[in-house]
Amino acid sequence: MLRFIAQTTLAVLANAIGLIIASVLIDGFSIDSVAFVVAVLIFTGASTLLGPFIALQAKRNAPYLLGGIALVTTLVSLIITNLVSEGISISGLSSWVAATFVVWLFGVLASVILPLFLFKKTLEGIKEKNNADE
Repeated sequence: MLRFIAQTTLAVLANAIGLIIASVLIDGFSIDSVAFVVAVLIFTGASTLLGPFIALQAKRNAPYLLGGIALVTTLVSLIITNLVSEGISISGLSSWVAATFVVWLFGVLASVILPLFLFKKTLEGIKEKNNADE
């Protein structure tokens, strides 16, 4: 259960960072600060639920897409969030393409970097325990 909470927290934070950076870098992409939390939660839920489904469909019907599943999942999650939430607005094809890439890229970077800071004490505790066992 603790692992699930940690993974969910990490996903929410990584997606929030990706969405914030996209809103700063991309014209035609905006996030309403009041509805930001709702938009992040919708996006995270959509990407978490749709990722395995899209991967399965690609494996069955279009195996050449398997390398881009994360990008496809990000795009579909952005579409759903845009439709369901009042907190996000994306206009123009170039904004959609750029937003998909930026949200995906910074989400990946954040999911790699954040654990080093968020779980630093836990990782240090494990390291100390392993050193004591040796």
